[in-house]
Amino acid sequence: MDLNFNKNEDHNKLLLSALRQKLSIVKLGGGEKRIAKLHGEGKMTARERIDYLLDAKARSIEIGAFVGEGMYAEHGGCPSGGVVVKIGYIRGKQCIVVANDATVKAGAWFPITAKKNLRAQEIAMENRLPIIYLVDSAGVYLPLQDEIFPDKEHFGRIFRNNAQMSSMGITQISAVMGSCVAGGAYLPIMSDEAMIVDKTGSIFLAGSYLVKAAIGESIDNETLGGATTHCEISGVTDYKAKDDKDALDRIKNIIDKIGDFDKAGYNRSKAEKPALDEKEIFGILPKARNEQYDMMEIINRLVDSSEFEPYKDGYGQSLITGYARIDGWAVGIVANQRKVVKTKSGEMQFGGVIYSDSADKATRFIANCNQKKIPLVFIQDVTGFMVGSKSEHGGIIKDGAKMVNAVSNSVVPKFTVIVGNSYGAGNYAMCGKAYDPRLIFAWPSAELAVMGGTQAAKVLAQIEASSLKAKGELVNEEKEKELFDKIKARYDEQVSPYYAASRLWTDAIIDPLDTRTWISMGIEAANHAPIEKKFNLGVIQV
Repeated sequence: MDLNFNKNEDHNKLLLSALRQKLSIVKLGGGEKRIAKLHGEGKMTARERIDYLLDAKARSIEIGAFVGEGMYAEHGGCPSGGVVVKIGYIRGKQCIVVANDATVKAGAWFPITAKKNLRAQEIAMENRLPIIYLVDSAGVYLPLQDEIFPDKEHFGRIFRNNAQMSSMGITQISAVMGSCVAGGAYLPIMSDEAMIVDKTGSIFLAGSYLVKAAIGESIDNETLGGATTHCEISGVTDYKAKDDKDALDRIKNIIDKIGDFDKAGYNRSKAEKPALDEKEIFGILPKARNEQYDMMEIINRLVDSSEFEPYKDGYGQSLITGYARIDGWAVGIVANQRKVVKTKSGEMQFGGVIYSDSADKATRFIANCNQKKIPLVFIQDVTGFMVGSKSEHGGIIKDGAKMVNAVSNSVVPKFTVIVGNSYGAGNYAMCGKAYDPRLIFAWPSAELAVMGGTQAAKVLAQIEASSLKAKGELVNEEKEKELFDKIKARYDEQVSPYYAASRLWTDAIIDPLDTRTWISMGIEAANHAPIEKKFNLGVIQV
């Protein structure tokens, strides 16, 4: 190993260490005092509930751990969006679990909470996965009600999805393990089966104080909407549980009896580990985002037996396309090549840039994978499409549009891994969030933006300097540097993978060594949903 490898390794392992530290803080939710208060009430935390519900020692993945990071500071913050979402196994069956975190504002719904819940439902609907709701919420966070209440992607959409999933035959089970008030009361009751924990769970459209104010009736919350009321008088809930564990055990027993599902039929053989050491990824991935490296060195440490069958290997070399297996699953891989390559005509192609020939190759490969029913994996480290007169005259816009068309209309499941840059239209062509990947996740080394921080800061600083000069202000070299540094700092914050994860532009930031697990569990989930549409590119410019 050379010195550069060691520098890269140190840098990437420091990024991983920072990720783990951030995760340890996020997992405390509203903090240790609020966790202790919850335990004092005889309740488990959201994460404890999920851990108890999921099969011990079985693998699981968490969606949106960093949702809300750095947001709502004026409201005290909203760690993980006040809700924990995991995909895992219950009695061997893959499920998605959504649990309100009552340590964060009593489980109240912020705008980002609704977005995260809708993402969980989207995953369940796309993959026909059973979904479990562990309800413990004070309802909408009223100071921000205008950002969560009436729109299409707001709170009400959740109940619409409940109804849609029921009609699709997707199992939904709810356990009311704390407060369940106002509009939120519809979520468990629109599930297939609902249970409530005695003495701690409650369901009502309006609590006792509001009832008193509205109609003058004096009544306590337990009598109004506790477990006995809803299991023996109203019939709203189906089961009464004596405590959290009893409710979770009932869910396990229900899931245990669900019949098998129709499969999409994706090809899987015996899983093999990569022949090359996966940990070497940390030394291969460069510290500097503009440094060249061979993406095949990364791919060979992600795929089974380090075996990769390239497609059109000598053509369109700024994109790597080919077939492999990940944890036994057959996949088609589309990845940005990050080293400078030389074509047969002698032309040099820069790494991380998509050229006309590479876009054309990718379009054909994506079509082939759809014909063969092979899931697609996109590995992003892209700065965008090639610019300049030669590219424009060669039809880069047309060829790029064909690739975007193929990605958009693909009917096989798509998975996106952002390992480095994810800039501009390159993000789109390489299946960014807008193009419906089943899962999209980033390594700690990722950056998402319209363009790189340095380039963007130069452009914005020049614009601001020109504006100041037009107003008659003196702009010298020192002032220009001050403008650049200020804009660069702001831009760097926005290109951070944590900025993207907090807004759910990605599902997670992960340890690179967990990449195979994410893709494998994602394809396993997708296998629950047979393909119902045919691949059709529609009208494209040939």
